Amino acid sequence: MVLIPARIAEYDDRKVAALLADAGIVRNRAKVAATIQNAKAYLLLTGDGQSFSNFYGISLMTPRFRINGRQWPRYPPRATRSEAMSKALGRAGFKFVGATICYAFMQSTGMVNDHLTTCPRHGEVQASFRR
Repeated sequence: MVLIPARIAEYDDRKVAALLADAGIVRNRAKVAATIQNAKAYLLLTGDGQSFSNFYGISLMTPRFRINGRQWPRYPPRATRSEAMSKALGRAGFKFVGATICYAFMQSTGMVNDHLTTCPRHGEVQASFRR
């Protein structure tokens, strides 16, 4: 089985043209090129035996999970840790990985709990971090 990043890293001009004609995706040439570049960067990073989760998780997040006590309207689009992640990914050759995108990734994967303190999910997610 071929890993998806390996398949994406081999996309050629013909595949890029097909993607740019696909109405089902964001058809931005720079973002398509960045996706291909990111697949190549991922393969280089993991080719040395380093796991990607260790790269962004353990090396950049200490402690790994962060619980924030957010209250409206204080809801930042980025954090010091997402800025560190963005810089590390950039040094590793990744593109379109700014601090705001990295912070959204951290929120969506549970690396941070940014549910508002008034949200019922805040306590549920916080409890899951303690396991």
